[in-house]
Amino acid sequence: MDELLAWIARGLVDDPDAVQVERVDDGDVVILRLRVAPDDVGKVIGRQGRVARALRTVVRSAGVRGDRRLVLEIAD
Repeated sequence: MDELLAWIARGLVDDPDAVQVERVDDGDVVILRLRVAPDDVGKVIGRQGRVARALRTVVRSAGVRGDRRLVLEIAD
């Protein structure tokens, strides 16, 4: 899931080399922290948060298959 999220984010931003996905295991929850360049944060969030909502939907639906819940955080 980390690689898929990074691949999608690289297609959205101007600086794809700055995209990083950090995975944090916290019990039954897995937090995926997406880090992008400061100038690209708006592109990952999108107008009214539509892109961020779509990314969270993809991440959440991938977590349905496992026993853990996947959560996406967009870090600056």
